[in-house]
Amino acid sequence: ATVLTMQLSEDVEQVSEHPADEGEGEMEDHEDTNSVILPDSELGPSAPYLRFSKTCLKNVFSVILLFIYLLLMAVAVFLVYQTIADFREKLKHPVMSVSYKEVSLYDAPGIAFYPGKARLLSCKHHYYDHIPPLINPGQPGDIECTTQRINYTDPFTNQTMKYALVVQGPRDVKKKELVFLQFHLNGTDQDFSAIDYLLFSSFQEFINSPEKAEFMKDCESSYSSWKFSGGFRTWVKMSLVKTKEKDGSETVEFKQETSVVTYIDQGTKPRSDQLFFVVFEWKDPFIQTVQDIITANPWNTIALLCGIFLALFKAADFAKLSVKWMIKIRKRHLKRRSQVMNHIS
Repeated sequence: ATVLTMQLSEDVEQVSEHPADEGEGEMEDHEDTNSVILPDSELGPSAPYLRFSKTCLKNVFSVILLFIYLLLMAVAVFLVYQTIADFREKLKHPVMSVSYKEVSLYDAPGIAFYPGKARLLSCKHHYYDHIPPLINPGQPGDIECTTQRINYTDPFTNQTMKYALVVQGPRDVKKKELVFLQFHLNGTDQDFSAIDYLLFSSFQEFINSPEKAEFMKDCESSYSSWKFSGGFRTWVKMSLVKTKEKDGSETVEFKQETSVVTYIDQGTKPRSDQLFFVVFEWKDPFIQTVQDIITANPWNTIALLCGIFLALFKAADFAKLSVKWMIKIRKRHLKRRSQVMNHIS
């Protein structure tokens, strides 16, 4: 009994002297339960094979996961490059945008005629496409249009004097306002009997201009000229196209459709002179506006780049964690191996 009492007291003293070591040993056993080494008689002959298979699978899975993250990072880098390249390409090549604005009244255009030796016989405004028949074709009639006569030098030669008859065009598109003009030419020395005309955007600007000659020279330099022939009724349907330039300025251009209608002269006497009949009307109440727009939105591009960089950093973080996990698994494997070697020794 005395011997047993002495042994128990010695055991209690050993426990009291090393309590932290035992606690650490218990924590290590609790942290890594897989690292506990059992005798070969308890594990059985297949235990080393199972332990090797689990470690190998974990390593293979970690490597595959790391390659997936690297692939995601490569895709993110490619998207960043492609987004920046697309943005620069869109800046260099803007897209043409066409919009239509409906109006009830147009600003009355100016119609500049270059009649030469021809004489204006009549000019009237009609509505709803109704043009009454001419009573005395070829005879002077009523001139109810606002007209202005102007002489100026040719803008291309600066030597030849040009004579222009400027007439106020139609305004009211809802009432289908049109202007009907009749010219008379006694004779011509040309093979083709025709009168040139020019359309510009605003008759009022021409009237208010202090230098009307310079105004007409600028119009002739900017706008295209057209012709209508003698002996026919030429019907001109106009449409207005406004183009906004990159510097903010705006240019105006006319598009027109013309159709020639034969005029039936019911007079008994054959005529040797030429008659010209022309009608001007708006095609539709829509003003077409053309401008170049840049489809590249910088805010959308910045948001996309932020998302790509966020995914890139997240993928890098995942890859970093995967590498740490592989290092930890490797350390555990080496620790188990050393424990096995110590147990064998």
